[in-house]
Amino acid sequence: MANIDFGGVVEQVVTAEELTLQQAKEILKDETVAVLGYGVQGPGQALNMRDNGIQVIVGQRQGSQSWDRAVKDGFEPGKTLFPLEEAARRGTIIQYLVSDAGQVATWPAIKACLDQGNALCFSHGFSIVYKDQTGVTPPGNVDVIMVAPKGSGRTVRSNFLNGSGINSSYAVYQDYTGKAEERVLALGIAIGSGYLFPTTFEKEVYSDLVGERGVLMGALAGIMEAQYALLRQRGHSPSEAFNETVEELTQSLIRLVAENGMDWMFANCSTTAQRGALDWRHRFREAVRPVFEELYESVVSGKETRIVLEANSAPDYRDRLEKELAEMRNSEMWRAGAAVRALRPENRKKGR
Repeated sequence: MANIDFGGVVEQVVTAEELTLQQAKEILKDETVAVLGYGVQGPGQALNMRDNGIQVIVGQRQGSQSWDRAVKDGFEPGKTLFPLEEAARRGTIIQYLVSDAGQVATWPAIKACLDQGNALCFSHGFSIVYKDQTGVTPPGNVDVIMVAPKGSGRTVRSNFLNGSGINSSYAVYQDYTGKAEERVLALGIAIGSGYLFPTTFEKEVYSDLVGERGVLMGALAGIMEAQYALLRQRGHSPSEAFNETVEELTQSLIRLVAENGMDWMFANCSTTAQRGALDWRHRFREAVRPVFEELYESVVSGKETRIVLEANSAPDYRDRLEKELAEMRNSEMWRAGAAVRALRPENRKKGR
């Protein structure tokens, strides 16, 4: 492990220099990794491990779109693609990547497939931390571990293909074999992590749920909608409102942040923008802090878990979700966004 100074706090992280892919392959040479679920995280992790020379099989419900996608990606029915339970029985490391609600529904069947010494691996602390609601309580004779990529499954794959990798956290919840940590670190390298940092199941799920509802998705969407609506109400055109709210952020400024930090982005903007942003960031920080406090408590209390499980297990969930997404997609702001994206030079050249 490497000791890295994160702004005055020293953390131990694992990179591909400390644990090489060859070393990871040696650790996993006698393992069969059964990736259960080929929806969001499953494809990226399964394909990356397969490309890295790990013995991977996929478990997915037959007849589903995800089954067909796995076939299209080169997994062969009866050889490397099986129904969920059969894949779980064949695997020595069970990568449990069905949705959180799906884990509640499938857990009794999957639990019955676990053999002594298997490793049960998650990419999210949800089911274990909120076991009183999910019912997911692993037996005592297996390793229980987690590798949690800090990005969508699509990004896990695209970053792997472009050689950049994606950062992941890891945790050991139960070490039955005495090899849980080396197994989880090897898996982290095998799925293409840029670097791995330690956490616990609790800390992972708390930070993940807050992040998704906060800056990464919920807060970002809400702030964009508020600014766009204000500009439109004050007489600005849809094109101007969208460009000043979304396009400039995603196509210019956020790339500067990714390149070298927020101060770097500020340093590469006009002095007028710098002064205003430096002043108003304090106002926004203090305004949203109470909302984040409320959000964190809602996560820790299990309230958010109850909302998720109740909503996602409802028979009409998919229909309700599509209505909510359609409402967003068909709003003036995002219809303006579609028009703006179509005008990007690269899309005009492609005739999109």
